[in-house]
Parts: sequence; structure tokens; C-alpha cells
Amino acid sequence: MPRFVTITPNPALDVSTSVDKLVDAHKLRCDAPQVHPGGGGINVARVLHRLGAQVQALYPAGGATGERLHGLLNAEGVPDQRWTIAGETRESWNVHERESGREYRFVLPGPTLGGAEWADGLACLRRLSASAAWVVASGSLPLGVPADGHAQIARVAKDVGARMVVDSSGAALASALAQGVWLVKPSLRELAQLSQEDLTTPDQQRQAARRLIECGQAQIVALSLGSQGAMLVTADQCLHAAALSVPLRSSVGAGDSFLAALVWALDQQGDLRQALTTAMAAGAATVMSSGTALCQPQDMARLREQVHIETC
Repeated sequence: MPRFVTITPNPALDVSTSVDKLVDAHKLRCDAPQVHPGGGGINVARVLHRLGAQVQALYPAGGATGERLHGLLNAEGVPDQRWTIAGETRESWNVHERESGREYRFVLPGPTLGGAEWADGLACLRRLSASAAWVVASGSLPLGVPADGHAQIARVAKDVGARMVVDSSGAALASALAQGVWLVKPSLRELAQLSQEDLTTPDQQRQAARRLIECGQAQIVALSLGSQGAMLVTADQCLHAAALSVPLRSSVGAGDSFLAALVWALDQQGDLRQALTTAMAAGAATVMSSGTALCQPQDMARLREQVHIETC
């Protein structure tokens, strides 16, 4: 049985390419595309698998795109469990503009899930996670799923005694926190929306994260700060890691790699400083890769030596 179960309510087939310059109303000749399995929980599962964890990726799949997504996961050796839906699994596109170095990400809404289809997914989650230690829910909710979809997942995790981890946004994130989770990974923008404050200083950011903990909404807050690194906050500790300076090829999946490495390290030994170090290395290794190739353990091991952490 898996130790980690990830659930991706709205997975995607990630297609990445490059063009010289984006110009409207012109035919843009693109490079040959790279295609990877995508979606928050799927990316988390891919990295956990590379780290040697016992993991299973759960997701809805429909149509030819869903079949291709499943095939790509199998090619990587990632254990997965699909539940069938009527709609077609979506695609997402990432386009790198060589002239400027900018990334452009085009994200489709995906299929609409009926009530019975969502109930099937929750039932499958309950079976898979019966003996799991961790349930990681990551990504957006598809059309048709109520805003408390991640909260429903959190209730399943609580029922089976697993640690619930959530990475989402908006109403879906707020509802999961209202239910209570073990770890949450918001961006600075998402935390600012939750707290209804600007959070322009480290002190404000730390206090906003602590309020989630004091209210019983989370035990650990892993706050992504973009170019300013990341902050890991508990009831009695606050650690800040500076961002690593590495060549940027693609930012897609960097946060998912960070989260996967973080929970893997916490499961291994529980030391917050070592876990944050491992997570930062995973995120940096991912942005050095193209498309949604994500990180590799050998790159993480090398980058760990460059991570600087201080108490905040």
C-alpha cells in the first residue's frame, strides 16, 4: 500500500515549446513540443517516485488525452489510479519566447465533472488512502466540483488518519483550511488574499502564517515567496530560505517539486531545516529543466549545498 497518495482533481497534459517571438496574427513556427504528465498532485507524485517513496497518483481521466496522460505516467514508472469521467482531460501549453526569455502559460479550464463522477473519486481516494500516512491534494478544482472539494478530501484524510497537505487557491484553499489541514503551501499572493492584507514585510508574512496555525487551520505553513525564496512556519519555529541563483528554463512544476521534496523529507526525519533545504533544492533543480520535466535527485543533491537558511 502507498505511503503517499496524491490527488489531482484537474490534471493536464502539459505541452511545451519555444518560438523566436510571439507576434499576433502571424503563423508562429514552434519547436518540436515536449509532452509531460501534468497537474499539481501528479507532479508531486512524479517527484516522490524519483525520491524512492511509495506513492500512488489518483486523478480523473477521460478521452484520448486522459489515455495519453496515463501512458506517460506508466512510462515514468509512477503508480497511478484513474477514475473514468465522460469529459476529455485538458491540455495546457507553455511557450518560451527566445527573444525575451519570457514564459507564457495557457491553461484551459478542463472537463466538467458530474456529482456522481466526483463521488467516485472520493470513494477511490478513501480506498487508496486507508493505510496511507499522507494525502496530498494539489491544483485547481474542475468545473462541476463544489468549492469545498479540497475540504471534502481533507475530511477523507482525517477519517483515515493521514496527514493532509493542500496546495490550491481561492475558495478551494479557504474551504480546506476551514476544515483543517496538516500542511498548506500558499504563495504570497494567496496568503495575502486569505489574510486580506498586503503582507509586504517578512514580519507581516510570518504573522499571517502563524494566524493560520493559531486558528487550527494548519500545523505547518510553507510560504512560497518567488524570487525571495520561501518561509517555513510552525507554532514555534520560522525559517527563511533565500532563492537559489540558477539558470531558468521553465518554472512549470517548481512549486510541486518543492512540495514533494518537503513532505518526503519531513516523512524521513521530521527536521524542518533539513526539509526546507531539500525542498529549495528540488524547486531550483526544476526551473533548470525544460517543459515539465521536473527535478532529478542528483541535481537536488548538488544544489542542497547552496541553500542558505536563517531563522526569521
